Amino acid sequence: MPGHVGLVVHPRRDIEAALRKLLECASNHDMEVGQVQIPGQSRTVADPVEVTSCDLVIALGGDGTALAALHAAAPASRPVLGIACGSIGVLTSVPAEKLEPALDQVAAGDWIPQRLPGLDITVGGEELTVAINDVAVVRNGAGQVIVAIEVDDELYARTAGDGLVVATPIGSTAYTMAAGGPIVLPQVPSMVVTPLARHGGVSPPLVVGPESRISLTIESGYGGSRIEVDGRLLADGALDATVRVRNEYATMVTLAGEESLLAGLRRRALVIDSPRVLVRDKRTARDSS
Repeated sequence: MPGHVGLVVHPRRDIEAALRKLLECASNHDMEVGQVQIPGQSRTVADPVEVTSCDLVIALGGDGTALAALHAAAPASRPVLGIACGSIGVLTSVPAEKLEPALDQVAAGDWIPQRLPGLDITVGGEELTVAINDVAVVRNGAGQVIVAIEVDDELYARTAGDGLVVATPIGSTAYTMAAGGPIVLPQVPSMVVTPLARHGGVSPPLVVGPESRISLTIESGYGGSRIEVDGRLLADGALDATVRVRNEYATMVTLAGEESLLAGLRRRALVIDSPRVLVRDKRTARDSS
């Protein structure tokens, strides 16, 4: 049973009711609660605590909060439980109203560590950071950005458009899916490369094996370009970048009996049946009543 819990909270969202319930449940299970400090965030809800002294990290907010918690916890190899507070929440697997039974399960040891890969990002020959969801090359303003995509030194395509996204399997349900890329299940080790609003040419989304290396040569347009990692700015300008898989970078708590990724996507209406099928279902239900 975790004795020390570190909180990572959304910087602005209303989390007060969930926080009160969490503190109450933690007290019932003799858990000590502190707050893990996130750079650039000033909201304070508990005394500060080092992530290395925590047995468990809990994220209260949405997927962005969960990503911040996963990044904070990864160097110390601490597991993260995501609680969705008014969010769609793919990484935050527990809705706030189910916080109490979720903590009961965690206290009872009724959970599974899900190891998440990361993406090592090297820019200009210097290894800068790790992504959990994705790394995106995007145009900064007017004009297009041209990106040459190589896989293990073999050219795949040179794209001109809004840029591209390289995602992990867990990140394939985020920016990549919004751009028309495939959903990759967590048990399929891989990276996904998805061009963004390309101007002509043929370069469909590409799934790359975990041992491969993706090299990106970026040519900025008139408005420039930037590289974002998990939605945060990493670098500006025409650069060369390399992306590789880092296995088991972070750990997410999966509760016993938790719904599958596909079931969760359908429940959240991120994946919806064809309107033709839905209309047919309504007609069949009406005819049988």
